Amino acid sequence: MNSLQRHNRHLYRWWRRLYKDTEGTHNEFIRQFSASVTLLEKVEARAEFSNGRSLQLETGSYARLADGAAVARLGDTSVLITAVSKTRSGPSPGFMPLTVDYRQKYAAAGRIPSNYLRRELAPSDKEILTSRIIDRSVRPLFPEGYFGDTQLSCQLLAVDSVYDPDVVSINAASAALAVSDIPWRGPVGAVRVGLTGGEVLINPTRRELNNSDLNLVVTAADRNLVVMLEGSGNNVLQQDLMKAIKMGVKECQQIIRAITQLAKTTGRTKREFTNTSTVPDDVLLAVKTLSETRLQNIFTDATHHKISRDESVNLLRSDVVQKLGENGVDGTTANLAFSQISHTVFRNLILDTETRCDGRGLTDLRPIRCDVDLFRPLHGSSLFQRGQTQVQCTLALDAPETIPRLDPLLQATGGDKNRNFLLHYTFPSFATNEVGRGGMGLTRREVGHGALAERALRPLLPLNLPFAILLTSTVLESNGSSSMATVCGGSLALMDAGVNVSAPAAGVAIGLITRHNDCQEYKILTDILGIEDYMGDMDFKIAGTSKGVTALQADIKVPGIPLRVVMEAIQQATDAKTDILSIMHATIPTPRHHKDNMPTLEEIPIAAHKRARVMGPGGIHMRRIQADSGVQLSWQGDNMLSVFAPNKTALEEAKEALMELLTDEEPTLEFGSIYTATVCELRPQGVMVKLYEHMTPVLLHNTQLDTRKIQHPSALGLEVGQELKVKYFGRDPATGQMRLSRRALQAITSSVKNLHRTNPV
Repeated sequence: MNSLQRHNRHLYRWWRRLYKDTEGTHNEFIRQFSASVTLLEKVEARAEFSNGRSLQLETGSYARLADGAAVARLGDTSVLITAVSKTRSGPSPGFMPLTVDYRQKYAAAGRIPSNYLRRELAPSDKEILTSRIIDRSVRPLFPEGYFGDTQLSCQLLAVDSVYDPDVVSINAASAALAVSDIPWRGPVGAVRVGLTGGEVLINPTRRELNNSDLNLVVTAADRNLVVMLEGSGNNVLQQDLMKAIKMGVKECQQIIRAITQLAKTTGRTKREFTNTSTVPDDVLLAVKTLSETRLQNIFTDATHHKISRDESVNLLRSDVVQKLGENGVDGTTANLAFSQISHTVFRNLILDTETRCDGRGLTDLRPIRCDVDLFRPLHGSSLFQRGQTQVQCTLALDAPETIPRLDPLLQATGGDKNRNFLLHYTFPSFATNEVGRGGMGLTRREVGHGALAERALRPLLPLNLPFAILLTSTVLESNGSSSMATVCGGSLALMDAGVNVSAPAAGVAIGLITRHNDCQEYKILTDILGIEDYMGDMDFKIAGTSKGVTALQADIKVPGIPLRVVMEAIQQATDAKTDILSIMHATIPTPRHHKDNMPTLEEIPIAAHKRARVMGPGGIHMRRIQADSGVQLSWQGDNMLSVFAPNKTALEEAKEALMELLTDEEPTLEFGSIYTATVCELRPQGVMVKLYEHMTPVLLHNTQLDTRKIQHPSALGLEVGQELKVKYFGRDPATGQMRLSRRALQAITSSVKNLHRTNPV
């Protein structure tokens, strides 16, 4: 309980005693007490950036029952984030149970939900990705041993379609945790960095970002420490990327100073907690004596693979826990001590002897094998194997009409406007030799990994591609960096399908091992294993071509790393990326020129008056052609029919069916000529007539039936089967319908009669 809450509680008790022995009413008591209660007033702070833009922060006026709440505003985009943390009862979970729930509201963008229920439903990919980026920005700064159930709830208050809310949300989360009493070693600041013509842009607008070669989010802590990186680029050069990161970290310090001032003004003291992960020294010494040498043997045995190494460690764990249990040590403490000793042994082997558990050097890649054109019916396919990480990629080319429509809220909050390329990443449980529950849907991890690989490959695609592309990545084996394997396999599948990519792309994950989480002594690892990710301090994924970087993502588990370490990791990743690209080049050097099963897209001009023939009643002809040949038909404007076919055979079959419908059986009609028409039907607006057999009836409107104004053709005594003389005036350029007139002939007859009447022979 903070000082403000204690003050209000004492005040309540005092007023209650005062009115207990008096005749004051309950309402009077409430009025007097409410007037005396001290509420936290609104506190504001501002961070000014070098380009004149600013970030406004405030607390104290919203959600005052939460442990911490803050509103961040950039331009007219505002986000409210609340932080609540409760002490967990029972055993320690062994990890920080942090939940970030970011939700966008249509009302914040002035829109109404487009679904049937007109409500916000399940989180979209955009919301999941924003939740993940907030989580990765604040999680490393929670103190070791704090395992309170913590939730950050993010509400989008308003969006101006100029600034993306994700960076604003990170800063609001940092401010909410900083002003709360939740133990947290922040604050952090976050900015978006763009790059146009070599010039770095801080927090660019939507229009500036459209012309930018880089879209990078940088989260940094005090003393210029990097906490999180996430971004994509259009083959950004290494030196330009480094410059952008340095500038972003520098600008983050302005936000950190503003949040620090905000926290000092509120004056809340961080709550105390008990570190349940602390193990007595005598237990640690006993576990070290029993397991250190055997752990070293396991971690230095290069013949082990993922499963056998895990099994050996688990067997040793069971043996140590059993022996400690015989001496009165409970199982939870024994398991915790074993985990700490195994982490220490694993990390010391790398720091002291540069020994990795699979026998590689610090910069060595695992063995790589590539294969393409796995199955003939597929448009494109590949298999990428790196060590025990195996990914199969399948590419499908479909009609442009299958591109999903963009949700209006995504347009207002920074969703991708070009969705002609989709990447679906799946991670089944068998990839790690586990049993999973079916029908659970995509996890947040799968959404995040798929989005990262999609960002890495999207800049490679040609701008004028006439197809929609779906790239499916299935992880068949996983032992580290399956998302970067997806980038490599996806690039191979695109080239196998004949997509004219600008250049192939590859990705690699870089790890970090530090001595005391301060980067005074550290080692950087290339192409990390799953155990190196779990035991290490960083998972830095970098993807791109031989020219530059197209995507990057840094998950950092310590409270920030210096810029020099980040720059060294980028250089090490660039060298590894070059080696991977050379191996991929040996498998398929350039995109294929042609495959027999490639889909085709052809546009056929259709005269306006023949469009009805192609469609048929209710579109029955088009549906029949699509069902029989497997093509997809769509209208491009009024006079152009787009035919998408999965192969050339299907295209020819569809074109034959269309030609049958378009066969011209009508006689040649001359403009201005007079023809005999037969009445087929009487209608209130005119009569339906035919000029020849098998002709589709045409409406002869009341205005063209007679020189006099009539309301119904029966006024002229017309009947079905009656023949009329009409004049042909060609076809309407918009609808293609015949233009006929009986009135024009009557007008000519009347003129002749008048001429004879005035000039008799």
